[in-house]
Amino acid sequence: MQRRDFLKATLATGAALQTVAAAPAPATPASAAPRLQAVDTNVSLFHWPFRRLPLDQTAALLAKMSEHGVAQAWAGSFEGILHRDLAGVNQRLADECRASGGRLLAFGSVNPALPGWEDDVRRCHETHRMPGIRLHPNYHGYTLADPLFKRLLALATERGLLVQIAVQLEDFRTHHPLLQVADVDATPLPELMAANPKARVLLLNSGKVLESALGAKLAASPGIAFDIARVEAAGSVGRHLRRLPPGRLVVGTHAPLFIYEAAVIKLYESTLTEAETRALLEENPRRLLHA
Repeated sequence: MQRRDFLKATLATGAALQTVAAAPAPATPASAAPRLQAVDTNVSLFHWPFRRLPLDQTAALLAKMSEHGVAQAWAGSFEGILHRDLAGVNQRLADECRASGGRLLAFGSVNPALPGWEDDVRRCHETHRMPGIRLHPNYHGYTLADPLFKRLLALATERGLLVQIAVQLEDFRTHHPLLQVADVDATPLPELMAANPKARVLLLNSGKVLESALGAKLAASPGIAFDIARVEAAGSVGRHLRRLPPGRLVVGTHAPLFIYEAAVIKLYESTLTEAETRALLEENPRRLLHA
């Protein structure tokens, strides 16, 4: 199949993101299959620091979500990457997500290398009622082996917060020449999770990690989940879904840095079953959020 025809087929079906069942509607509402409430676990609001992106206006992002039948997205803020005033960053994020009427869930930025970061965690939890936080260790100058991260993970776990860690944001080949940023090394994570058995961590943009030997070690830790944003090879979404323990893979589009249709194509060409589609798009993220 030519790439152009493949893309047309993907978009025409509304494929994996709009409905689980393609059969005609049953005669009675009682027997109707429940509509899929698809969740995107990885979007970012506001402006990418280095260039404008087609969906960096929230209204445009919400419209694209509606186009593909996505009911809810978990949103971080691009401002949280380089800004130092994270209290202001998280306030703006919370306000923008609140205005979406529940379609966007805010995940606040925390940088444990900055003074007063514990207050940022407290505000995310108590003031903004966020379900989790999003971390960028490689941009904020610490590693997962740093005692600061150990303390942050413990504090987030005490508050019942889901911790998202962005392993990578963009391909190293497109980095600004004055800001060359290595991927986050997740090697210390299994040991930290063993010391915090109630911790919940979602690794964003973790496709390279999943394909490495480290992926198996991370998968052995029950509290670690992965999104599909950087899963690249044809059929890999289905392959990872079937080899990982149940509930550990979720959809993340990494919009607007990635085009939304990239995730749609990955799902379509993985030929998922109805049950796998529902698990990936709805059941796994809901379970991860409310565990």
